Amino acid sequence: MSPETILVPLMFVTLIVFLLLGIPVAFALSGTALLFSLLGIKFGLFSFDLLYALPERLMGIAENYILLAIPFFIFMGSILERSGLAEDLLETMGQAFGSLRGGLAISVVVVGTLLAAATGIVGATVITMGLISLPAMLRHGYSKKLACGVIAASGTLGQIIPPSIVLIVLADQLGVSVGDMFLAAIIPGLILSGFYVLYVFLVSLFKPEIAPAIPKEKNVSTVAFIKKVLKVVFPPLFLIAVVLGSIFAGWATPTEAGAFGAVGAMVLAWFSGRLTRKTLEECLTSTVKLSSMVLFILVGATFFTLVFRGLYGDFVIEDLLTHLPGKEYGFLLTVNLVVFILGFFLDFFEIVFIVVPLVAPVAERLLSPIFSDFSEPSRIALVWFGIIISMNLQTSFLTPPLGFSLFYLKGVSPPEVTTADIYKGVVPFILIQIIALASIIFFPEISVGILK
Repeated sequence: MSPETILVPLMFVTLIVFLLLGIPVAFALSGTALLFSLLGIKFGLFSFDLLYALPERLMGIAENYILLAIPFFIFMGSILERSGLAEDLLETMGQAFGSLRGGLAISVVVVGTLLAAATGIVGATVITMGLISLPAMLRHGYSKKLACGVIAASGTLGQIIPPSIVLIVLADQLGVSVGDMFLAAIIPGLILSGFYVLYVFLVSLFKPEIAPAIPKEKNVSTVAFIKKVLKVVFPPLFLIAVVLGSIFAGWATPTEAGAFGAVGAMVLAWFSGRLTRKTLEECLTSTVKLSSMVLFILVGATFFTLVFRGLYGDFVIEDLLTHLPGKEYGFLLTVNLVVFILGFFLDFFEIVFIVVPLVAPVAERLLSPIFSDFSEPSRIALVWFGIIISMNLQTSFLTPPLGFSLFYLKGVSPPEVTTADIYKGVVPFILIQIIALASIIFFPEISVGILK
C-alpha cells in the first residue's frame, strides 16, 4: 500500500478529530496541513519546495477583488437588520395577510424572503423573526410546530436568495462569475419560497384550527396602510433591485454593487432615524469579526488544500468520484450526502473552502456534457453545481438534531415551546427543500436556463 493511500484518508480523520476537540476551524485546518506536510516530506511524496507556493497563494487571496464584496454585503445586511427593517416588515406583512387563514405564517415567509435578499444573515433573521413572530403566532392560536417550522425555514432563505454570501464564496471557489451565480439562484430561491407559501395555504385549508385568521384591525385605513407599505417595503426593495440589477446588467462588479448597497443601507437607516453611532459601531464590529473569520478559514483551507494535493489527494478523490456507479448522478448523490452530513457539524464557510476545491474539477469534467447545447458547458456546469451545493447547505441548516437554525430559534423561544416542537415543525419544510433540490438536479433549466 502506497503512503498516499494511507495519508490522504488519515488527513481527513485528523482534521475531524481536531474539530471534535473544539479547536477553531482555521487552526484545525492549518495544524493538520502542517503535520501532514512534515509527513509528506518524510515519506518523500514532495519536497519542502512545495511549501514555497503557500505565500503566493496567500497573496492571491489578499489580491482577490471578489472577496472584497463579502464585508460590503455583510455590512449592508447588518445595517438593515439593526435598523429595525425586520420588525417593520413583519408588522406590515402581518396587517396585509393576517386576516387570511394562515396569513401570519404566509407573512413570515414573505418577510423571510425579503430579509434574505436584504440581509442574507441566517442567524440574525431566525432570531429576529423568532422574537417577534413566534409569540404573536402562538397568541393567535397557531400550532407550535407550524409556527416554529415556518420561522426556521424562512430564516434560512438567505442561503440561496441573492445577494447571498454563500453564493459569493461558492463563485470564488468554483471560479465562476458572481453575477451568473446570483442570476441562477433567483428562480430556485423564489420557487422554494413559493413552496413554503403553498404548504402553509394547504395546511390552513385542511386544518384551519392550527393556522387561524386573525381579526383585521379596524382603526387602520386603506390609505394609511398603503402609505405604510410604500414607506416600509419599497425602500429596501428598491435598494435590492438596484444592487442586483447593476450586477446583472454589467454596470457594476459585485464588489462595487456591494459598496453601493452598504452606503444605501446607511442612507435608509438615516432616513428612518435609526442610524445611531452605537448601531454603526456594532455593525462595523460584526462585519470585521465575520470577515476576519472568513479570511482566516480561507487561509487555513488554502494551506490544507496545498498539502492535500501534494499528497496526491486530488488524484485519489478524482479516481474515487469518477468511478462511482451512475456517473454524474452517482457523483452528485455522493457529494450531496457528504455536504449534507458535514452541514450538521460545520458552518457553510468551512464546507465550501474544504470540499468545493477538491470536487470542482471532477464536477466540471462529469457535468459539462449535460450542458453540451450551451455555449460554455463548463461554466454552466459549475454554476449549476454551485446552486445545488447552496440548496443542500440550506437543507442541512434545518435538519435535526444539529441544524444551526434550530439552535437559533430554540434560544429565543418561549418556555412552552420545546425542542421536540421545533424538530417536528421543520420536518415538512425539510421535505420541501429536498423536493426543490431534486427538482434542480433533474431539471437544470430551472436554475441555469436563464444563462442560456
